[in-house]
Amino acid sequence: MELFEKTLNSKEIYDGRVIKVTVDEIELENGHKSTREVVGHPGGVCIAALTKDDELLFVRQFRYPYKEVVLELPAGKLEKGQNPLENGKRELEEETGAIGSGYCSLGKLYPSPGYCQEIIHLYFCRVEKFANANPDEDEFLKVEKIPLDTAVEMVLNNQIPDAKSQTAILKTAMLKKLGRI
Repeated sequence: MELFEKTLNSKEIYDGRVIKVTVDEIELENGHKSTREVVGHPGGVCIAALTKDDELLFVRQFRYPYKEVVLELPAGKLEKGQNPLENGKRELEEETGAIGSGYCSLGKLYPSPGYCQEIIHLYFCRVEKFANANPDEDEFLKVEKIPLDTAVEMVLNNQIPDAKSQTAILKTAMLKKLGRI
């Protein structure tokens, strides 16, 4: 068993500002044909920024697809060719005013591998100091500090439904417990 699907044909059906959608005809490993709908996305970055008081920085913002305010770690969309870490540093400062140090990778996250190509790069840093936040003109945020232990409890109690934030919070807590950050 090879666990492989061969693309026979790909038809772009939408090319927007953020996503691209294709319908692909594929051949399965048993020779049968099928189709796959694929959402292309340039990817993103998420930063777990921990203060000297062991508080994580969060932003609350209205997320249109869910029609609700969502609590998330600072994050942003990548543009083609952007370096994820440099983009994450910029997003952290723009959204929260925080300047971090000691950045380390928490890995990458595939939010919906069944139909989407998006990869979110996760990072940890320590907050060194604060400057002025400067969110994008169409970005309206409320910044919050939440103790790391409280954030873990919030994830476990389904109070933080955002997948990238859940993953980065839990990885940060475990790495801190193991003395690796």
